Amino acid sequence: MSDVVLKMEHIVKEFPGVRALDDVHFEARAGEVLALMGENGAGKSTLMKVLGGVWPYPTYQGDIFIHGERRQFRNPRDAMDAGIAVIHQELNLLAELSVAENIFLDNQPLNRFGAIDWRKLNDDAAALLAELGLIDVRPTDKVKHIAVGKQQMVEIAKALSKRARILILDEPTSALSDKEVTELFRVIGKLRQDGVCLCYISHKMEEIAQIADRIVVLRDGRTIGEPIAIPDITLEQIIARMVGRELTEMYPASSRQRGEKILEVRNLGVDHPSLPGARKIADVSFSACRGEILGLCGLMGSGRTTLASVIFGALPHATHGEVLVEGKKTDIRSPADAIASGIALLTEDRKALGLFLDQPITFNTTISSLQTISSPPIGFIDKSREYTLTEHYIGQLGVKASSADALVGTLSGGNQQKILLARWLNAGPKIFILDEPTRGIDIGAKVEIHKLLDRLAGQGVAIVIISSELDELLGMSDRILVMKEGRIVSEFTKANASREAVMEWAAGARRVEK
Repeated sequence: MSDVVLKMEHIVKEFPGVRALDDVHFEARAGEVLALMGENGAGKSTLMKVLGGVWPYPTYQGDIFIHGERRQFRNPRDAMDAGIAVIHQELNLLAELSVAENIFLDNQPLNRFGAIDWRKLNDDAAALLAELGLIDVRPTDKVKHIAVGKQQMVEIAKALSKRARILILDEPTSALSDKEVTELFRVIGKLRQDGVCLCYISHKMEEIAQIADRIVVLRDGRTIGEPIAIPDITLEQIIARMVGRELTEMYPASSRQRGEKILEVRNLGVDHPSLPGARKIADVSFSACRGEILGLCGLMGSGRTTLASVIFGALPHATHGEVLVEGKKTDIRSPADAIASGIALLTEDRKALGLFLDQPITFNTTISSLQTISSPPIGFIDKSREYTLTEHYIGQLGVKASSADALVGTLSGGNQQKILLARWLNAGPKIFILDEPTRGIDIGAKVEIHKLLDRLAGQGVAIVIISSELDELLGMSDRILVMKEGRIVSEFTKANASREAVMEWAAGARRVEK
């Protein structure tokens, strides 16, 4: 292993009322992938913002050494000039510009007249793309026309164009398909061979085991133990470092009793938005019972999220079929109608479709159930009751926030997810549909959410979980429905479900006999 190229010592970063980083220290080497892990709110993103110059010196305490030289970054440009590049979970590309223009956005080659040398711009971009093995991406392609996985590679090419030797990857696979993840790992392997130092932030244990050389864990803003080689630490030890306790069960062993049928979907169909006469969802029928956790499985594009949106009233004009709640046909033409019928939906994209990021926790918690904090008959909001109720859920769900008045946009991803859960807990649904409920959150928060859903089911709520994590569906579900191309193609009980059987149906290796 090569020499240390990055060292952070005694890093402290405080916000009003919160010490986000408390004496953090670690070192990273050239030609290695150092995994940075921890629960949401542990301080990983804050630490990377210090390293990337987003939180400038002297707003933090401590020292940063690059190749043994103490550096103080007063802005992201200083960090970039030191060879550091951060690739965030939300990609920082301009969709309307070409790949080449994005790669050299603030560093375009100029000709002798001071104008952009377009030929050199495209040739240099092509060389970088070839270096990364991106033979199917052209420098002149607009970014908006290439897949998310390829956009991730463009970000890496952009970093290499600035001669970055320390590359920070923050949850890089959160929106990638399995094929795109494989391609990303191939590129990471090549960068490692080229001597680049890679700091890799991820909640996915299987990724860390596959791609990382060493691991460092943060908990509550502090470094837990020293960085350790992946072969020398077990999954259980990593989890114990992250959460401060042993997690003996990822999925609760439940003795729930399945009750009567509460949700029925009959011959549900959804018109395709761009293909006249075609259906995006075709003739879907299923039911869910009180006290049951029903899993919904399918590959990307199978129609899972569309099905959830339809039941929640998001596509009323394109919908056919019936939805019955407690045996009564409902006329759900909006999310408000669905909520009134006792249906809740935790959306896949919490930031774009679920949360009001510029509003406080109180507002986000109560917005779907204002009757719980208003005083009849006039209906004025009781702010004291709203605050007390919100604090109750903050405590119940273990939300890390300075107060109930904190803006949701300032919270970590896992804590934002908990606020969405609090909103629907406050609404008291009979049927709770959760689309990717644990995506992008740490393992400790996952366990808490799993236990919460089991408790809700035990109280008689019908739970429908949509998840891309097959282990989660197998561990949590009483039954699993498999979707492919807008149809339900198979159903499994907990007793007869297996990874292999479920994936055979999801991937189309087995087909419904007609």
